[in-house]
Amino acid sequence: MFDYHIHSNFSADCDTAMETTIQKAIDLGLEEICFTEHIDYDYPDKDWIFEFDLAAYDKKIKEMQKAYQDKIRIKKGIEIGVQPYLLDRYEELMKEELFDFVICSMHSTEKKDLHSGNFFKGKTVDKAYQIYYEELLDCVKRYKEFSILGHIDLVKRYTKERSTSNFHEIISEIFREIIPAGKGIELNTSGYRYGLEGGMPSADILSLYKECGGEIITIGSDSHVETTVAYQFKDSIELLKSIGFKYIATYNNGKPIFHSIEKF
Repeated sequence: MFDYHIHSNFSADCDTAMETTIQKAIDLGLEEICFTEHIDYDYPDKDWIFEFDLAAYDKKIKEMQKAYQDKIRIKKGIEIGVQPYLLDRYEELMKEELFDFVICSMHSTEKKDLHSGNFFKGKTVDKAYQIYYEELLDCVKRYKEFSILGHIDLVKRYTKERSTSNFHEIISEIFREIIPAGKGIELNTSGYRYGLEGGMPSADILSLYKECGGEIITIGSDSHVETTVAYQFKDSIELLKSIGFKYIATYNNGKPIFHSIEKF
């Protein structure tokens, strides 16, 4: 199996060394992992600086690839936190740096972070969800330099109240933008750890993606500590099979590689 959403201490919200996570992945029998460190330009919560030394990151990845080449494949990824007014900066980043895999996520909306609750103040939950998906749609219409969308329904993680709508109409619009462009989505299993009904996105959105013609899907734990590597992967794979997905994707130099889901 492959874990394609892992953080190390290059990310501001993680203290776990790469070696610790790599050894855990080897112990679990994983074939391949991808580190996807956070870059969130202009993150609204100034207590968090989600930028890091890209040259040092590249050097470390190469060192790890060499040190563990006989035990596990290690790929160099990034998780970018998009906001509509930052897309030009991410365009420049992708011109300057090479990654095997790029997760496009939205952690802030209306220039307000989701995790503290600032974005939700003064809004009904339905209004907040609508604005979140509208901004994400705007981003994917204008920005294509990524591999997959990360935890597409992340907004639900930060609200105790659940929306009365499934927002399938606007999510379908997002899928109609990314699928013809050769972009995919992930099944992020961290939702189980945060008390949600399952991973992100939920099963209905996974089914909607499949109905819209989506085939490219990765699976990632969003692990920040070694103990959560490949968390809930077995049940998640069974869910994907039940929906009708045929492949799990990995990436090399930005290109997807498809692996039959039946092997897992």
